[in-house]
Amino acid sequence: MLKTGTSFVLAALLAAAPTLAATPAQVDGAKAMLGKSIAFPTVAGRGQVPVYAAYLASELKSAGFKDGEISIEPLGETASLILTWKGAGKKKPIVLNAHMDVVEAKREDWERDPFVMAEEGGYLFGRGISDNKFDVVMLVQTLMNLKREGFKPSRDIVLLLTGDEETAQKTAAAIAPRYKDAAMVLNGDGGGGTLGADGKPLYYTMQTAEKTYADYKLTVTDPGGHSSAPRAENAILMLGAALKRIADAPFPPETSETTRAYFASSAKRTPGEAGDAMARFAADPNDAAAADILAKYPEHIGQTRTTCVPTMINGGHAENALPQRAVANINCRIFPGTPPEAVRQRLQQLAGDKVVVTLPEPFPQSSTSPLLPELDAALRKAVDGRAKGLSIIPSMSAGTTDSLFFRASGIPSYGVSGLFMKPDDEYAHGLNERVPVDAIGPALDHYRTLISILAR
Repeated sequence: MLKTGTSFVLAALLAAAPTLAATPAQVDGAKAMLGKSIAFPTVAGRGQVPVYAAYLASELKSAGFKDGEISIEPLGETASLILTWKGAGKKKPIVLNAHMDVVEAKREDWERDPFVMAEEGGYLFGRGISDNKFDVVMLVQTLMNLKREGFKPSRDIVLLLTGDEETAQKTAAAIAPRYKDAAMVLNGDGGGGTLGADGKPLYYTMQTAEKTYADYKLTVTDPGGHSSAPRAENAILMLGAALKRIADAPFPPETSETTRAYFASSAKRTPGEAGDAMARFAADPNDAAAADILAKYPEHIGQTRTTCVPTMINGGHAENALPQRAVANINCRIFPGTPPEAVRQRLQQLAGDKVVVTLPEPFPQSSTSPLLPELDAALRKAVDGRAKGLSIIPSMSAGTTDSLFFRASGIPSYGVSGLFMKPDDEYAHGLNERVPVDAIGPALDHYRTLISILAR
């Protein structure tokens, strides 16, 4: 329960929140910027992220932001864009985060040119349009609209657009520690609304946690020999047997405040055995049978435990020789709070003495961000603008976003995307990535409400 003083302040902020909907001109402006954004192939290795950042900077300046408020920080062939909008008060800053880079897309694989935004059947198509340029553009456009309208923030608003979230994430790792004094990070690369088959909103998820990313190497070495004289001890066979033992021994179920809340709420709208298992697992985290049922569903397995899966193998040195070396990569998504070293030790135990398990480049360990009354109230107002009383569910991402590095620096971070989509419209990282055309206006309203309340 909120303290009386806190409740009074939040109520005052909410009462003062703007209720204006995005104008047709603002929607058209966001759509045009989205089309221009897709045309920048901000794929690793192409050197286009700094070019895209310069374009966004020029747009922000056209809305009235000054040169001294905007910086583009190169890092190798990529870059970050940082806008600092100074506030009049002494409240801690809020950071708005999204990423400008996208994964590769080959023209011959797509029905349309992936780097030319196309509109068809009520959708906008293009590489990166949902991951993550839609929210990049909505954040930029929202700040531009507020600036033009004369909005005066009471706290600093920092827009941080990173340049390599899809690869090394070095831009976030380098910049996140600077903002240890921030009140929170609002990340457009997480959370968001889910629509039903009829297009009506079903629920909204706020990402409060994500799993730790880790790549482990399993290495087997052997003297080898001539292939005409095979032996029982073969590096490739030993590696294969180790991988099978690991696959046959899933990690035990784990839960957190976030995942329990997620399953308890999702159970109410999920029919059949999955919904029953959600309710049981939320009520009793030790119900391994319920966790095993959920593990049958790809969309749920990442919410119940640490997962590890082999993704690459390399072995042998000649077609007519016994292998002297075999190496496998196992990619793990580790439940928050579980040390990566503990995962390595488990993998080593399962793999056996003849396999060496190493963790060459550990990522920062993930954590769960606490629920903040100030954010909860603002997000409630924003979501109500789309669907009054819609359920807001804390969620944990099985993948990794730049929030990982903010949380590692002690900054609470939350995925609060303004995008509402149907699950079967999700093509991020895949062919023919798309978003609904009519998602633009509500997303502008979402961010306008959220930012203006928190920065008023």
